[in-house]
Amino acid sequence: MNFTSGRMREEPEISLTSLIDVVFTLIIFFVVTTTFDERSAVQLDLPKASTEQKLSTSDGLTVAVDAQGRFYVGSDEVLKQDADSLRLAILRVAGDQRDQTVTLRADAKATHQSVVTAMTVLGNLGFSKVSIATVEAQKEQP
Repeated sequence: MNFTSGRMREEPEISLTSLIDVVFTLIIFFVVTTTFDERSAVQLDLPKASTEQKLSTSDGLTVAVDAQGRFYVGSDEVLKQDADSLRLAILRVAGDQRDQTVTLRADAKATHQSVVTAMTVLGNLGFSKVSIATVEAQKEQP
């Protein structure tokens, strides 16, 4: 007994339309995401330092931060370690001269917060010429 009919069997077909739609959507998503990623990148103009240029600190104001976070304006210690006390001490020493150069000398082990506090107070008072004092790193012997 032969149960097959005289017709040819149809081959199953896989519709690629849905697959093409999904791939096309993914391509558009990645192109748009990459474009947004470029636009959201922070553009920084990093400062440049050279060891050849030396600034004279005798003309300007010196603010120092030691390893314990204590502030010094000139050679005088600020009694409290808060921003208001530092602001008053700077005003007392600098007066109305906001165009002078301020050298910020911070100990390498000083907390980041104390250095930022000093920079914030100087910026709020209107000092625009603030430099951070560093020392030249010694070259390692081979």
